[in-house]
Amino acid sequence: MDNKLKIQIWSDVMCPFCYIGKRKLEDALSQFENKDAVAIEWKSFQLDTNFVATPGETVIDHLAEKYKKDTDWAETMVENVTQNAKASGLDFHFEKAILANSFHAHRLLHLAKKHHLSNELEELLFKAYLTDGKNVNDLSTLTNLGLEVGLKKEEIESVLNSDTYTKEVIQDQEEAQAIGVTGVPFFVFDNKYAVSGAQHPETFLKTLEKAWEDGGFDSKVVLQNATDGNSCGIDGCD
Repeated sequence: MDNKLKIQIWSDVMCPFCYIGKRKLEDALSQFENKDAVAIEWKSFQLDTNFVATPGETVIDHLAEKYKKDTDWAETMVENVTQNAKASGLDFHFEKAILANSFHAHRLLHLAKKHHLSNELEELLFKAYLTDGKNVNDLSTLTNLGLEVGLKKEEIESVLNSDTYTKEVIQDQEEAQAIGVTGVPFFVFDNKYAVSGAQHPETFLKTLEKAWEDGGFDSKVVLQNATDGNSCGIDGCD
């Protein structure tokens, strides 16, 4: 990542707005004249580290129970997110989604990062959960996704059948806490400027241009948008 503008993205594969935010950032990058000099680093953030799936529980049931609302309210919430996703070219199928703890997926992402394949695996994990209805806590599913991006089976199985990268996942989340991240997606540009949530591509483009013009390095993170909507936090999605 030397001599490149680095974008760090804290994200959870269970977060629909993180997938939408990925698309919106990609839209901005397609318009950025220095896009070839940008390096993306994905960082782990679990919305619920202690989540245990209830067999057969749907996203609608889960949301209704979590927020003490009726299923009509939950269905409206899901439909709003689905339509938001369509505007970015994504096809969400929450009716097929399998609720899961994302910890193993995050560990596998750290293996992918080692081989410079984290962006590719992140894409497949989002699609697996939000579009294809796959269980991203299932080791065979994770193995197949890892193979699809080019990871070696022996290395995948070694990671998934051990506690490898547990420390790295925890460190990412502690780093997020240290800089005040309460919801994802959360984007930090060149360790200077931050954008919270799946904002409009124009917001990302302006931040890219500002970070590029400034150059240098500054450990202070400055939030570039006033709203923290279009994101997911430990209490849910806005």
